[in-house]
Amino acid sequence: MGRWEPGPDRPDPIALLEAQNATRFPDLVPVRWGRMVASPFAFFRGSAAVMAADLATSPASGLVTQVCGDAHLQNFGLFASPERRLLFDLNDFDETLPGPWEWDVKRLATSVVLAMRANGVDAARQLGAAESCARAYRESMAEYAQMSSTEVWYSKVDVDDALTEMVGGSRFRLARVADRARQRTTMQALSRMTAVVDGQRRIIDDPPIVEHLPDSMDTYDVRAMVDEYRTTLAEERRYLFDRFAIIDIARKVVGVGSVGTHCWIALSVADSEQDDPLFLQIKEATRSVMEPFVGRSAHRNHGERVVVGQRMMQAASDLFLGWMSSNEGRDYYVRQLRDMKGSVRTEVMSASDLSAYGRRCASVLARAHARSGDPVAIAGYLGRSSTFDGAVATFARAYADQAERDHTELRRAITSGRVVAVEGV
Repeated sequence: MGRWEPGPDRPDPIALLEAQNATRFPDLVPVRWGRMVASPFAFFRGSAAVMAADLATSPASGLVTQVCGDAHLQNFGLFASPERRLLFDLNDFDETLPGPWEWDVKRLATSVVLAMRANGVDAARQLGAAESCARAYRESMAEYAQMSSTEVWYSKVDVDDALTEMVGGSRFRLARVADRARQRTTMQALSRMTAVVDGQRRIIDDPPIVEHLPDSMDTYDVRAMVDEYRTTLAEERRYLFDRFAIIDIARKVVGVGSVGTHCWIALSVADSEQDDPLFLQIKEATRSVMEPFVGRSAHRNHGERVVVGQRMMQAASDLFLGWMSSNEGRDYYVRQLRDMKGSVRTEVMSASDLSAYGRRCASVLARAHARSGDPVAIAGYLGRSSTFDGAVATFARAYADQAERDHTELRRAITSGRVVAVEGV
């Protein structure tokens, strides 16, 4: 559990990442490299495929849950439930599959170490924070093991609950994120991302981040895809969705690891005055990076895989969450672009703030795993001692060293001309 040492046949990490670029927009691949080379933590965020290949060589308990597959600090955050409560939870499920729960815990703990290194925190506190993260997971799983199955599924963390469990700077920062998230609504997006052109509201181009590409994806094809998406919504939500009509579509760059995948935003309105908007994000869903190691998804459409995994792991999910496919064979999932979403900026957090935030994320991760797994069996495996905590922390420190070495390899690949990067975008 606590050991990490690369074997002599470890795949070239840059080659693994290059293979992912084969189906992406070629003009955005340099942007992806540029975002990943910004820091070892940025590289780590974009290299879930590399870590999945490495974790496949490590021992596991054999206990399986629905896992995130990319459970780092930046993939937790705030969003609005359909009841308009501001919740704190996992918020990225592009890689989700049933698999070893340990993989998520190790990735989360490693992200804590790397985030602290990026902020200049000393090695002792890095190790302590990773151990604290693992302990929070273990203790939370023990609590879920005492609950009934329905109690586990009803369990959720709203922002007020999260704030009461945090102190000092970490509480202040989360409160500020919550305030900003409450302002990140569709109406705000309408005012900031659109303009009226010749009497028609249009998405504003900001290339390469937001850009109309009519030659790459015909908007009428997207409208045909939306008909399929509509069938994946619950009947009462179809009734609401049918009030809206798509009036504009543009490509939008998102994230770090996802840069270059086919991702779009669609502006819809529900009246002729165009002041009742709905912004949807149409995001490509490719094969999970875990699939080569844990088996193929039970779902033929990877968008459906993402949606089902999200519904299994999240306490509440987007009202418009659904999936579809294109006539060229790409799978997509759909969600609202902005719906009171927010995340913390780890680069401005102190050591104590990062440690507290890591614990909160670990507790949420335990709940996500308990929903689909066997919390009693996992809690029994973890035990009551600190053995697990120390083992995870030791692994996290060793794997953070590996991520730094891989980041150096990317820098060398850019210097040598093997890959082309555009930084600062």
